[in-house]
Amino acid sequence: MFVLVEMVDTVRIPPWNFQRQLNEAIAEELNKKLANKVVYNVGLCICLYDITKLEDSYIFPGDGASHTKVHFRYVVFHPFLDEILVGKIKYCSQEGVHVTMGFFDDILIPPESLQQPAKFDEAEQVWLWEYETDEGAHDLYMDQGEEIRFRVTDEVFVDTSPTGPATAATDTPAQPGQSTAPPAEDSGQKKEAPYTLIGTICEPGLGLLSWWNS
Repeated sequence: MFVLVEMVDTVRIPPWNFQRQLNEAIAEELNKKLANKVVYNVGLCICLYDITKLEDSYIFPGDGASHTKVHFRYVVFHPFLDEILVGKIKYCSQEGVHVTMGFFDDILIPPESLQQPAKFDEAEQVWLWEYETDEGAHDLYMDQGEEIRFRVTDEVFVDTSPTGPATAATDTPAQPGQSTAPPAEDSGQKKEAPYTLIGTICEPGLGLLSWWNS
């Protein structure tokens, strides 16, 4: 679930931090920059593990800060495929069951990966499993906050780096008083998560059966 990733970065230390130990100042700057951030194709950065190498520090003209190339290892949340994890149901939607692990919320179990037969209750906005027993079928609701065990089947990274302004459809200059803002539908687009885990509920319905037994 958690891995150590070797990284290299150039760290800028402002002049007012020169009185501090260099390692301490660098560690603080690295955590400010990376902690709780998703690095593309790497995972969710948690915290600095250690610094393995410091190269020479430089001060460039026009900038009183020092710049140091740093080799370090960082603790990253990046589960491997088929790893089994435990989380809690955050909410349900037509897309599937959304799961949270407390520090990471972008986990989706799509409908086809739920216990079958499953159906979505529009009124309650929850998925339910029609669990067959000797007495007939019983609806086991996947309620918000319930613990669930799932297996990681896929991961999706999305590059959310800032891009330049959208190019105009035509080269016609805007008339006086004409808005140059993007259309309302563009500005209202859903923001994509930079890192999403796709999972499937573990057999034989761990979590769901415990709800029924209780």
